[in-house]
Amino acid sequence: MVKNPELELAEEFVKFTNRNIFLTGKAGTGKTTFLRSLKFKLQKRMVVVAPTGVAAINAGGVTIHSFFQLPFGPIITERVAGYKIENPNFKQKFNKKK
Repeated sequence: MVKNPELELAEEFVKFTNRNIFLTGKAGTGKTTFLRSLKFKLQKRMVVVAPTGVAAINAGGVTIHSFFQLPFGPIITERVAGYKIENPNFKQKFNKKK
């Protein structure tokens, strides 16, 4: 296997810090492989979120909307609308696990 210094540096960063990372790149660059490797090697609590359901399943994670319990569609705040908004579909309550 060919050594990749940038990949090793990223792995060390995740291993020795408590910082969040935003992993991005074109299709086929190894993002999912890297995430699976991290989850296998490290004994850290981590959450893998992805923008689409397919990407989330492939990476062994959940969608961003699912994790943060975001509703479908735009979220319009009272500040933007200029009046009080009653939206029964948007309840931002996280369970204990999250």
